[in-house]
Amino acid sequence: MVIPSTTASTISRFPPPSELSATREQLLRRLAALTCGHPDRARLRARIIEADLPMAGRLARRYAGRGEPYDDLAQVAALALVKAVDGFDVSRGVPFSCYAVPTILGALRRHFRDTAWAMRVPRRAQELNSMVRAATGELTQRQRHHPTTAQLADHLEVSVDEVLAALTASQAYRLASLNAPHLGADDIETIELIGAVDPGYAGVDDHLTLLPLLAVLPLRERRILTMWFYRHMTQARIATEVGISQMHVSRLLKRSLAQLRADLPS
Repeated sequence: MVIPSTTASTISRFPPPSELSATREQLLRRLAALTCGHPDRARLRARIIEADLPMAGRLARRYAGRGEPYDDLAQVAALALVKAVDGFDVSRGVPFSCYAVPTILGALRRHFRDTAWAMRVPRRAQELNSMVRAATGELTQRQRHHPTTAQLADHLEVSVDEVLAALTASQAYRLASLNAPHLGADDIETIELIGAVDPGYAGVDDHLTLLPLLAVLPLRERRILTMWFYRHMTQARIATEVGISQMHVSRLLKRSLAQLRADLPS
């Protein structure tokens, strides 16, 4: 009897009876024994991964509630599980969980370290920040009050400066929007309160730089530059004021400006 192609594909999705009662370690040994091109390899690999997805989900839940969506954490854990299945060496004789769990937890920690922080923070500061948060909760419960920076440093056996650096780094985990209302002023956005560089400072620098350069120019050329740039007079009017032709004014302007550009410090 010929089995229709649709029925055959449906049957191929179900594992054979020999795999239904097999343990994870047995399935991994069977997977390792298959060559890369074996037709059963992809199906057996998928079965192992699907069987351990709940474990990956439980590990991801450990990091839930820290500002990252659980769906993102579950995806990171699932991808790490796939890498663990592909990288597991059955010849070492250790349980798969001893290899998979650290692999998944490491991927979750890297996710928080590399992508969850709004700003790049040194790894040491990130790790110490987590330790400070845990120690704060523990000491608060034990002492019935919020611990001081010195108490946190003593508890973690680090310096006070390191604790302060970790606390400062925590502010870079989630950055507030510049368009968010400022605290205590709902009608004012934060960006409106941020100062900017006064352009007048650059003008002072330019003025001080040009003063000695202008001083060496002939008096007539300095007068022409003043009328052109500060009094905004036309070349024809400057020519009338100075008593020379407009063409001569144009040549003097070009020569003076060329000399000033050449004398400006690089």
